[in-house]
Amino acid sequence: MKRLDFFERYLSLWVLVCMVVGVALGRLAPEATRWLSHWQFGQDSQVNVVIAVLIWLMIYPMMLKIDFGGIRAVFARPKGLFITLFVNWLVKPFSMALLGWLFITTLFGKALGWIDAETARNYVAGLIILAAAPCTAMVFVWSYLTDGDGPYTLAQVAINDLIMVFAFAPIVMLLVGISGVTIPGQVLLVSVLVFIVIPLAAGWISRVALIKSHGLAWFESAFLPRFRPVTILALLATLVLIFAFQAENLLTNWAAVLLLAVPILIQVYFNSSLTYGLMRWFWVRHNVATPGALIGASNFFELAVAVAITLFGPTSAAALATVVGVLVEVPVMLSVCRFCVRTRPWYERAVAA
Repeated sequence: MKRLDFFERYLSLWVLVCMVVGVALGRLAPEATRWLSHWQFGQDSQVNVVIAVLIWLMIYPMMLKIDFGGIRAVFARPKGLFITLFVNWLVKPFSMALLGWLFITTLFGKALGWIDAETARNYVAGLIILAAAPCTAMVFVWSYLTDGDGPYTLAQVAINDLIMVFAFAPIVMLLVGISGVTIPGQVLLVSVLVFIVIPLAAGWISRVALIKSHGLAWFESAFLPRFRPVTILALLATLVLIFAFQAENLLTNWAAVLLLAVPILIQVYFNSSLTYGLMRWFWVRHNVATPGALIGASNFFELAVAVAITLFGPTSAAALATVVGVLVEVPVMLSVCRFCVRTRPWYERAVAA
């Protein structure tokens, strides 16, 4: 695997540090944490101000990198894109809903009695929200680790983000509704507007305006690098807040964390294997297949946590389920990256044949 910079190399450690700091903050300063968790955009909007701003700071720099005009080039070799979209939108959220029902509701709930029915429904709702949004920012780290095709990865992410604007809310409402939890449609649509549409539009408008006024070379060499420390700090601050809001849940429901990790682990390995296998079957190049498999396996956990907090509250069972996704994702995705790198000779023998 490629060598990462200092931050990316110790990403699992940073997540652990943020968890410890966040839980400590939640326990040692409960009043301040509670005040932050209830700081909303207007009365009853349920959109947390701090989380929203931090997510903008994470997503906006990534959106600046995306050249939507370059998407046309991807359609010259579209098989990899179509497979990624198939898994992301027609397999991933529905498979997670099935796994949530099978493990959380049926096995751990009804059969073993470890989770009551109401809590199980909210856990499943959180898992569905987690799986309904494909990974955005972290995909570029996974793609770099596996020597993925950078422009193709950018295009895949851009198209997924455009689809997310229209598909995320209906899929969540459909699957969560089937699980027995009612979601206010207006609140979910506001979440999509705040956490997806605004940073997406801001990034695109800024890119077009700045390239037109200063040129592409200045934009890529001078403007974009300024945001790297901002993005990293926003990610770390988001993780600290997430764990602070969930401090009580994590400490008192540690067994639930282990139970929730089961369907998340299965879903990640199932979707990455399915995408990788389909890419090989259709003779897609390895440097396109690996980012596609990683996009299909990982989740936009920052968005998922924000939406779960918005819909169910910062200390809810649904929010805890999305937080477990944060705990699981980094080490598991690194293992998927290693698998893709080690199986490259096997993969390329079939594509070259």
